[in-house]
Amino acid sequence: MLAGFSFIITILSYVGAKLLYRKKQSVFLSPLVICPFILISLLLSFQVSLETYSAGTQWITNMLQPAIVAFAVPLYKYRALLKKYAVEIALGVFGGSIVAIVSSVMYGKLFHLTPQLLDSLAPRSITTPLAMNISQTIGGLPAMTASFVIVTGIVGIIAGPFILKWFPIHHQVSKGMLLGMGAHGAGTAQAYEIGSIEGAIASLTMIVAGIITIIVAPMLVPIII
Repeated sequence: MLAGFSFIITILSYVGAKLLYRKKQSVFLSPLVICPFILISLLLSFQVSLETYSAGTQWITNMLQPAIVAFAVPLYKYRALLKKYAVEIALGVFGGSIVAIVSSVMYGKLFHLTPQLLDSLAPRSITTPLAMNISQTIGGLPAMTASFVIVTGIVGIIAGPFILKWFPIHHQVSKGMLLGMGAHGAGTAQAYEIGSIEGAIASLTMIVAGIITIIVAPMLVPIII
């Protein structure tokens, strides 16, 4: 019964937050920002354990992977544009991925995190399903990695609009890459709100960053830890 309760409150929290966001499109009212606070408050109030909640929402978690695949659909529409800027995108995402991994581990070391937590933190800049798989491969805690990914996404979608406003970033490709690399899935959704081209670029950035991290992280993380 509690598992069913977990499923219901998750759906209702998201729908409610989405309706609120449509009425007043402030990044601080984004479902990604509001829903965790609502769910944590409800789980604590009704004394529902994390294990019970996870069991009740497992199928939603399983839908993350096909949802990520759906991001690839717009890539076909803008394939000519993607081909035109292929080198710039590839180099930018590769550099961004390396910086994300190294900086994550270095900041973690400053706070004296354990090696296992450092492994969990390293893949925080890619989408949740891939990050959790990498975390498990390199010895991290997938659940902690998911939390780090969510926090990264929240910070990214809050900071992203300010960065785009303060710095002279006007090109559609640059905007898409910034949001896709800086806030993965959440940033990609935000990029689609700006424009379809920005969204497509963010989708590609997120996908390529995931591939690069899958290849590089298992080799790089043990060296820098």
